[in-house]
Amino acid sequence: MQYRLHPDDTIAALASAPGPAVRGIVRISGRQTPALLQDWFQPDANLPSSPAFHERKLPWRTEGTVAVAGLWHPCPVALHYWPGRRSYTGECLAELHADGSPPLLEALLAEVFRRGVRPAEPGEFTLRAFLAGRIDLVQAEAVLGVIDASGETELKTALSQLAGGLSGGLAELRHDLLDLLADLEAGLDFADEPIEFVAHEELTRRLHDAVAILAPLREQLSDRTRRDAGWRVVLTGPPNAGKSTLFNALTGQEAALVSPQRGTTRDWLGAELDLAGLPVTLIDTAGTEAAETGIEQAAQARRLEQLAQADLVLDCRPADEPDDRHGCPAANWLWIVTKADLSAHNDAHQDQTRLRISVHHSGSIARLKQAIGERLATQEGSRRQFVGSTSARVRGSLEAAAECLQRACQIAARERDEDLLALEIREALGELGRITGAVYTDDILDRIFSRFCIGK
Repeated sequence: MQYRLHPDDTIAALASAPGPAVRGIVRISGRQTPALLQDWFQPDANLPSSPAFHERKLPWRTEGTVAVAGLWHPCPVALHYWPGRRSYTGECLAELHADGSPPLLEALLAEVFRRGVRPAEPGEFTLRAFLAGRIDLVQAEAVLGVIDASGETELKTALSQLAGGLSGGLAELRHDLLDLLADLEAGLDFADEPIEFVAHEELTRRLHDAVAILAPLREQLSDRTRRDAGWRVVLTGPPNAGKSTLFNALTGQEAALVSPQRGTTRDWLGAELDLAGLPVTLIDTAGTEAAETGIEQAAQARRLEQLAQADLVLDCRPADEPDDRHGCPAANWLWIVTKADLSAHNDAHQDQTRLRISVHHSGSIARLKQAIGERLATQEGSRRQFVGSTSARVRGSLEAAAECLQRACQIAARERDEDLLALEIREALGELGRITGAVYTDDILDRIFSRFCIGK
């Protein structure tokens, strides 16, 4: 779908979810909205007279009726009216709240269209908000993220992005770079004069500050790419600690070889599973021990490789052997006491750092799954700042902007070449503009807003 922008059109659509409900909403936006309402909407008779719609300056809510072709009686509605740029779309906007009967709402929409209003295209209300400067592209994508959120974590991420959590920092960075570019280009205009518009030390500091701002965003994008492929949860601990038995219990499969003989597992084994709605790759590794032979050394090396890549480590120690772990586990480690049924301690009795597990008790496995899910969800909430569509779109621009600024830092460290510095900063500004929508093409708008549903 290619958007053909007609900002003079007045548009309308159903803004509430399809299907029967207590309440349904018909949204209207455009410059003809006041005239439409003035001619069509009738305030309740017991309400005091009020100014005409085109004379109103502030948002307004009132009760009344509208006449709908095919209905015997006027339809009662609650009218919410925003007369100007303070609306969501940045233009005159109204919402008619009526009973959520699908046939009634369809009749209301048909009447609006009969009066000269055009049906809105998918995402056109949010597109108008972007074009009016009410939101940027990052926030527009967050609107879709809120609609499509499949869980609390995704919803929090989308709401944070919609509130400007990402846009504010990028906008501030872009403004600072624009000021820096203005100082550099002013120096180029007076190259023959002994005038310094920005000191070299300040120039270098501001460039390094810009790189530092982009660094965590790049790391989060890289982290998000890996998260989309699944979280890695790694089992570790001494030989015969019950890791492979626990692996089988968590996956519900007899995938790992289990034996009372120490050192049965020599290589790592992985399996995919779903924990609390999160895709998880569970890894079983060789037992922790001194390596004497080449095979044992290789097994320990592979165990360390998996630990280095782990998002969460389950450190397993059997209940019938001494536990030499002291203090508190690291943020991405869970201390597990396995074979709890062999211990004199009650399985339900646990301290604050150790989770006692018996694979023969389904409640133990359920508690462990819950603990893993909660720990990964906490990491997810703290690390994710982008909804999925934003991550896919901005990754290239963010990398390109960071590379431009890094080259600018290198140029500033070698020499003071205002021409080259200005070129790199202009390139970085262009890439940042593509992220926020200060620079955009019709293809970008089409790619973003065509995924919206009608009415948003």
